[in-house]
Amino acid sequence: MTYNPSALLPVIVLLPLLGALFNGLLGSRLSRQTVYAISNTTVLASFLLSVMVFLGLRGAMVTAPDAAFRYTLYEWIAAGSYKFEIAFLADQLSAVMLLVVTGVGFLVHLYSTGYMHEDPGYARYFSYLNLFIFSMLMLVLGKNLAMLFIGWEGVGACSYLLIGFWFKDMDKAAAGQKAFIVNRIGDVGFLAAMMLLLAYGNGSVDFDHLRVVFSDSAHMLDHAPTVTLIALLLFVGAAGKSAQIPLYIWLPDAMAGPTPVSALIHAATMVTAGVYMIARMNFLFALTPHAMTVVMMVGATTALVAASIGLVQNDIKKVLAYSTVSQLGFMIVAVGAGAYAAGVFHLMTHAFFKGALFLGAGAVIHALHHEQDIRKMGGLKKKLPIIHWTFLISCIAIAGLPPLAGFFSKDAILAETLAFRPNTEKIATYYGESFERQARVKVMADKAPDQAKLAVAVKAERDAYVKSVEDLAIWRKVAFALCLLAAFMTAFYMFRLYFLTFSGDYRGDHHTWDHAHDAPWPMATALVLLAFLSFVGGWVGTPFFHNQFNFFFHWLEPVLARGEELLDGHMTPALEYGLMAASTVVAALGVTLAWWMYRKGPSELGANLANRMSFIYDALLNKYYVDEFYDRVVVRPLRAVSQAAFQVIDRIIVDLVMVRGPGYVLLGVSHAGRLLQNGEVQTYLVGVVLGIALLAYYLV
Repeated sequence: MTYNPSALLPVIVLLPLLGALFNGLLGSRLSRQTVYAISNTTVLASFLLSVMVFLGLRGAMVTAPDAAFRYTLYEWIAAGSYKFEIAFLADQLSAVMLLVVTGVGFLVHLYSTGYMHEDPGYARYFSYLNLFIFSMLMLVLGKNLAMLFIGWEGVGACSYLLIGFWFKDMDKAAAGQKAFIVNRIGDVGFLAAMMLLLAYGNGSVDFDHLRVVFSDSAHMLDHAPTVTLIALLLFVGAAGKSAQIPLYIWLPDAMAGPTPVSALIHAATMVTAGVYMIARMNFLFALTPHAMTVVMMVGATTALVAASIGLVQNDIKKVLAYSTVSQLGFMIVAVGAGAYAAGVFHLMTHAFFKGALFLGAGAVIHALHHEQDIRKMGGLKKKLPIIHWTFLISCIAIAGLPPLAGFFSKDAILAETLAFRPNTEKIATYYGESFERQARVKVMADKAPDQAKLAVAVKAERDAYVKSVEDLAIWRKVAFALCLLAAFMTAFYMFRLYFLTFSGDYRGDHHTWDHAHDAPWPMATALVLLAFLSFVGGWVGTPFFHNQFNFFFHWLEPVLARGEELLDGHMTPALEYGLMAASTVVAALGVTLAWWMYRKGPSELGANLANRMSFIYDALLNKYYVDEFYDRVVVRPLRAVSQAAFQVIDRIIVDLVMVRGPGYVLLGVSHAGRLLQNGEVQTYLVGVVLGIALLAYYLV
């Protein structure tokens, strides 16, 4: 039996939408089991169809290494030279994302049937969850930036709905609003970049078309500053969605939603959308080393800052939230350094171990009747064996210890950040016209150029650009050092979390301890499968004999070839194995320090350090007071301005003058008319006499 993989793409996308509509409209009339069945079946079906697409793509690559499946439903917008299509693209990059979104998404749905079993809003919850999967699939399968942006906004809306799912709690509702607003700030940059791409892409933002425009020097329509501006604006959108400085503040508060939501949206899928978008647009980002350096350094700074905050947090979900922000920083470092495959690799492995960690944290909270403070836990490894072992495996994976998944992906990021750099000569060839334009201005030779002077000036412009790019090399070493320090912190705070939760003696309420129970089968199944993937998921990208047997990196080559072509460098075995050893030692030191301090529970050494360095400890515990700073500098002034604008513009200009004003005028005129038209002949006679008198006065 044969099948057309291209025709499966719209089916994969629409199945979760049908589940969302069915449960959203009829869920309140259906039993829990029916809602569960509809929600889980639609996502499972999308996963199985995604596997078929993946296998079909792998088979097609035997004869065509750059094979991809495309399917156009219809032409959405056609206005002059502007054209948008509802079209889908399944290539090597989107195939990876397909499997992650639908695979992890199904496990989260399965887990949720146990976690949300007692919640009265179960139908609404599963409808939102299905709607999120639909939006995420639109994002990763969109054949153009417009389709990607539809999914981009869809996951933002679903995030708002799911974070504020328990909206009667005002703190949870406020967290949903915060996530929505911060993401909209990033989306402004994304939209501006898309407008520029429309202008320089001849009315199209189709990925295939843009790849041609930005991969052939004969088609380059503008100069380096414009390409850099477009890349930076796209990164503003990515910083909002993928929680990078300064737009990371929404993600820790997003933990207000149900824990399965945290696992799906804020660990495995939605927050990686910015990383996916940069990898998808690698052919553009690779042409602007200055913008990529900004991306890389923002990612490195975010990784370190978030990791430092995670060192002292006591809420089990907050530790994982700041861990997510930090790991997203690693991914952004990778795509900013040109290691696009390494960034996508870490995206995939992170989905496995962070999904398991969040679901494990949810299982602990579920078992302890909503207790989230790790200071009130301890000794749970005997009481909750399945949760304990899956959590431990995931902690080892995120710490970066071999041979688990996080070791391979994190090592790839560190190695490629240090070993590669932009190929300045190749990149400079794309800006020849720009160099000549700037040179003409400087030699004042627009109409009658002196060719000798012009040639010298063009060379000077080119050399200045090449030097400015070469000077950026030092920042790769800085990013490497920051990431290595963040990796040490990651190993420490994750095992601090593990030991305080599962080791030592129980420090909470003994009534809670007596009723604590291990995960029921739907939750346990999801945990075991994700822990298994956390163990073996990195083996598809093993760094041994890097250029020959790394399946994952070779799989992505057709999509990422253009971006990686513009890199220089060589990964020698000595460098690769040396960095593997260094990252392993760093992770082991972090784990050892956490074991020494917290294996028996809260540490006196930790308490003494907190007292001696109270200023630093308080700063970390209060997240560097960033939220308070934003509240005073941004939120309160904007609220004051909006209140003033409301009073002046809305109430006076719009409401009083424009809406009520004409009505008041009409009422006044009608009132005057009513006084004159009173039915008395004497009044009418007086009016006639006055009219005649005025007419006579005018005529005379």
